[in-house]
Amino acid sequence: MTTEPVSKLITSLATPTIMSMLVSAFYNTADTYFVGKINTSATGAVGIVFSLMIIIQVVGIMIGVGSGSYIARLLGKRQADRASRATSTAFFMVIAWGIGLTVLGEIFLDPFMRLLGSTETILPYAKSYGGIILLGAPYMAASFVMNTNLRSEGNALLAMIGIVSGAVVNIILDPIFIFGFRMGIAGAATATIISQLISFLILLSHYIRRRSTLRIHPKNILFEKEMFREILGSGLPSFFRQSVAILAAIILNTCAGVYGDAAVAGMSVVNRIILFLGSALIGFGQGFQPVAAFNYAAGFGRRVYDAFWFAVKTGTVFLLIFSTAACIFAPQIIRLFRNDPEVIRIGALALRLQCVTFPFSAFIVMSNMMFQYIGKPAKASLLALSRQGLVFIPVIMILSQVLGLRGIQMSQALSDGTTFLIAVPLTAGTLKVLKNPEPLHETGEIPGRGSLRDCTQNA
Repeated sequence: MTTEPVSKLITSLATPTIMSMLVSAFYNTADTYFVGKINTSATGAVGIVFSLMIIIQVVGIMIGVGSGSYIARLLGKRQADRASRATSTAFFMVIAWGIGLTVLGEIFLDPFMRLLGSTETILPYAKSYGGIILLGAPYMAASFVMNTNLRSEGNALLAMIGIVSGAVVNIILDPIFIFGFRMGIAGAATATIISQLISFLILLSHYIRRRSTLRIHPKNILFEKEMFREILGSGLPSFFRQSVAILAAIILNTCAGVYGDAAVAGMSVVNRIILFLGSALIGFGQGFQPVAAFNYAAGFGRRVYDAFWFAVKTGTVFLLIFSTAACIFAPQIIRLFRNDPEVIRIGALALRLQCVTFPFSAFIVMSNMMFQYIGKPAKASLLALSRQGLVFIPVIMILSQVLGLRGIQMSQALSDGTTFLIAVPLTAGTLKVLKNPEPLHETGEIPGRGSLRDCTQNA
């Protein structure tokens, strides 16, 4: 972690995480594709229930990223026993939360789907799809914790195996349940929760069979203030980001619903495409995160700086290439999901507008991830809140009133550009410190971090 060239180290760690994220994103993309063969209202329902998927993930991601950040720092200090306690505590916390969500969600399913932005014509499909998805909430959320913690200890390949296996099953089962068993949109949901269960069991098996250096067991749960503070503190930026993403998705669905099911379906398809492309960027960033955390804890600020810029440059080039392609072939891409002229017209313009500023996401995402994993939750939270909350929500609410549907289509692009302008000065100070780290004391100590000699030997 402290001697390998950062470009080679990040690439080796990121390759399996990129695969994991792409395949994970394919879950919802596959459902959108196959459900799109039913009708436009069913396609819109997938967009509505996507907000529910985010809700299921929100605590899982928060606890997963929070514990993952803490675990990476603990392993950097060679505290493996406490790292296992953090893993077990995080795992059982999120299982309990998932059970609660399932119970409440099923009881209040009808008002829940309406709250998420469902129209009267979309509602029956949304209830059918969402009611089944809720059943998988506990283990779907727990999978995020295990996946993130495996990556934090450097076992990205094991994490990828669990995610990829479930996704392959989902792709196979979708057409079988939807068309073969004639279950319609309920078949898509059933295929999803079965495939997610398979992913969960595979990920759990890595801990049970001791392929991981970490352990998951009830006896390892630690009800300690410092433990909860570390997990929740580092994970709060992810919670804020996901929470405002839920609110943003609800507002988007509500605003688009004024213009009919085609508008909801068109914007839903665009969001799936952007999610799919963005998942590769996040996967690459997840290869950067443990490098940042480990080296920051060990006192090698310059390596964090170099790793950050390598990740930003690589991510920007990737997004430029794919944004250009998506912009050129926008109508053809939308048509793959729903061959409805109105859906294609609305979705193609929205996709092209988003592609204009989408490459800025590389700097935004890497800045946020760096802040999370070097223990700067305040900056990470502010940046996480900006893109989908502080910026996007007021933009879409204003533009939808002033420009109508066109304002809805251009709102995300404007939000990305504005958030980039916020991220640059927010990150500049931290990068300056990392580029020129504090000099060593005469004793060889880095202020607050211990002996550089010890860190090097431990790494």
